[in-house]
Amino acid sequence: MSPTITVVGIGADGMTGLSQTSRDELENATVVYGSPRQLELLDDSVTRNRREWPSPMLPALPTLFDQADGDVHVVASGDPLLHGIGATLIRLFGAQRVRVLPHVSSVTLACARMGWTVPDTEVISLVTAAAHTAVRRGGRAIVLSRDAQTPAMLARLLSESGRGDSELTVLQQLGGPGERRHGGTARQWATAGPVGVDDLNVIAVAYLPDERRAQALPDDAFAHDGQLTKQSIRAVTLAALGPRPGELLWDVGSGSGSIAIEWSRSAPGCAAIAFERDAQRRNRILGNVTAFGVRVDVRGDAPESLDGAPEPAAIFVGGGVTQPGVLHACFDRLPSGGRLVVNAVTLESEAVVAQWYSKEGGEVRRYQHYQGGAIGGFTGWRPALPVTQWAVVKR
Repeated sequence: MSPTITVVGIGADGMTGLSQTSRDELENATVVYGSPRQLELLDDSVTRNRREWPSPMLPALPTLFDQADGDVHVVASGDPLLHGIGATLIRLFGAQRVRVLPHVSSVTLACARMGWTVPDTEVISLVTAAAHTAVRRGGRAIVLSRDAQTPAMLARLLSESGRGDSELTVLQQLGGPGERRHGGTARQWATAGPVGVDDLNVIAVAYLPDERRAQALPDDAFAHDGQLTKQSIRAVTLAALGPRPGELLWDVGSGSGSIAIEWSRSAPGCAAIAFERDAQRRNRILGNVTAFGVRVDVRGDAPESLDGAPEPAAIFVGGGVTQPGVLHACFDRLPSGGRLVVNAVTLESEAVVAQWYSKEGGEVRRYQHYQGGAIGGFTGWRPALPVTQWAVVKR
């Protein structure tokens, strides 16, 4: 019979802050797993059979408890289901085998210290994610730090992306005897971060100026050299792509990265890979990605750079349609049920799209829009280039 895994959340105040149920579980445990810092919080009432997580941990987890003599206990920080080991264990072993006894989370404690309501506060983890993914254009968030250097790193990124007025409060050792707070702005900490920050900290961030906006963003929100899917076409392109939570997009011929960035902002867990042959544009995409705090991996030209990339749920081809092998390579790598959207603006690229449409089906649309402009003392219409769009779901 497979052992039950009981995950006990613990705070910086150690055993004294635990409920009686959690204390009883730990005192009756035969083996307890956890990080060195978490295991050090246990007192002498808990078994001496304490085991630190192996490194690397994730590859070892599926078989780690196979030889366990009885049930297994795990000690974790705060709420184990909030960016913690609890969710990983449930995913691997199922909810029937994993019992979670949560403690007050660092997010709840941080919001209490700041006077913020939890539902109105975003939670961002930088424990494993890149630092730029905590950059926002407004609102407020509790950022879970990787270590003591995280606050200064985030301050520098915010300052570089025009958010130097953002207010940062570092809260360390929350709920424990060593609890402290440091306050400042991103601009103040951009060159020299706060002194004496503990590795166990979270950052409460009020992002300023607050310029939040949903899709589709105005064109001038992106740095670009003219190679940009314009706002109105971007809106109908995202509608055709139909992003769903947690999906990955390939943005081929990315230009400024606008489609990849809009996709990644559209739903929780969405991410993208931007393929672009021009080195200068790749650097520009990276700047846009940092400014919006999204998860976009920037790579080289297609089709060569497609090899080894994670399987996408959808592919957008906005450039390189006429380049030999690009559409064929994209369609081959698209899984069954995956979506492909291609925008064409030249006769040559339209011809390629027409051939694929006749072979694979789907839908073709043509968009033409006009912009009002001055003609002498009057206003007239100036046409933008028409865009032919092919959208198909792979059978």
